[in-house]
Amino acid sequence: MAEQQEIAPPRTVGIFGTSLFQINGMIGSGIFALPAILVAAVGSFAPWLMILGGLIFLPLVLVFAWLAARFDGTGGPILYGKTAFGSFAGFQAGWGRFASGMVAMAANTHVMVAYFAAIFPVLGNELITTVTVVVVILSFTAINLFSMRGSVSTLGGLTVLKLLPLGVLVAAAIFGNFTSPAIVLPEFSAVETVILLLFYAFIGFEGVTVPAGEMRDPKRDIPRVLVAVLAGVTLLYAVIIWAYLTIAPEPGMNENALAGAADLALGQWGALMIVLGAGFSIAANSFGGLIIVPRMAYGMAQQKMLPRWFELVHPHFLTPANAIAFYGIASSLFAIWGGFAALAAASTLSRLLTYLITAAALPVIEKREGALNPFHAVVAAIAFGASLWIASHADAEAWTMFGVLLVVGTGLYFIARRRDAGERSTTAV
Repeated sequence: MAEQQEIAPPRTVGIFGTSLFQINGMIGSGIFALPAILVAAVGSFAPWLMILGGLIFLPLVLVFAWLAARFDGTGGPILYGKTAFGSFAGFQAGWGRFASGMVAMAANTHVMVAYFAAIFPVLGNELITTVTVVVVILSFTAINLFSMRGSVSTLGGLTVLKLLPLGVLVAAAIFGNFTSPAIVLPEFSAVETVILLLFYAFIGFEGVTVPAGEMRDPKRDIPRVLVAVLAGVTLLYAVIIWAYLTIAPEPGMNENALAGAADLALGQWGALMIVLGAGFSIAANSFGGLIIVPRMAYGMAQQKMLPRWFELVHPHFLTPANAIAFYGIASSLFAIWGGFAALAAASTLSRLLTYLITAAALPVIEKREGALNPFHAVVAAIAFGASLWIASHADAEAWTMFGVLLVVGTGLYFIARRRDAGERSTTAV
């Protein structure tokens, strides 16, 4: 056992794979539904509102970028929280995201199958749907068990399948016989009601920091990718919304409105293309989560925050096999159960806890190093305040389930710490 624990996953991920992690962490099904919702709320100002959202989110991304430049181990926010405030804070920065991620994996895969059911009606059967969801999750898990290289290659293919239909739609808006609407500033109250929607469009970026221990040069690549991909995703959202505005004759709140715009511009095959793109987008988002989130458990086990079982690296595949298998199997069980709606509501709060701990950690770490940067401190304060403000909008059910996750995780943490303390005392004797 001791010999196995010395095995570490190799550093095989370059800047391309690093970019894929963040792209797929941020882009899921939202890019297909959000354009219609924003346009219905603020009209032709929607593309500019998305750019404004990217600027609002920039302080939080910068905080992660500045911290990522200091660490090259697996864990991301777990390491940031531990370094600044101790093991318990580091654990809380990762546990909620790990626990809620299993629920989100199950929920998102159900949504993916629902998209494909529009093309393959047999998937509309409840039993077949559940079986398909479980098979997909377990298949994704198996791919991730084999190697990081294979996972990155699969993620790259899924990314192409989800972005290509959006590129075709934008090209249709540019070269088709359509007229862009004039920009009209909305009332401030209308913008205020969709700020939370903007937040949902950008969350997930932080996952790129987690598998740093398997990246070739994480201190260089992660900060660059964080800022560049934020800019790229912001512009992509803005362009997609512009294309929707340009093509759609009567924008509405329909979640399939983007498919309607494609149908108008390209015909029935265009609508089919968008539906397939949405399905593959969710698949890529879920697959990326299966790469990143289990490595949070692996990182916590390395830091003695979870039982050592999660730290096992497969001697042949060189992947954190136990953490990946646990995550995939647990997600499958949630998919079978189906009663995960309340738990899913807590996922946003768990991300916000991660953001709050990370934002608070930056000035603490810099001060401890004797190099507190006033500009960094101001940006961290803005990021902390924005995260706190968004958390204040969560409902009672989300807070209740978040509390349950917190209590369960805290129990596991103290079990792991007690065992570690016992092992240390035995070794000393």
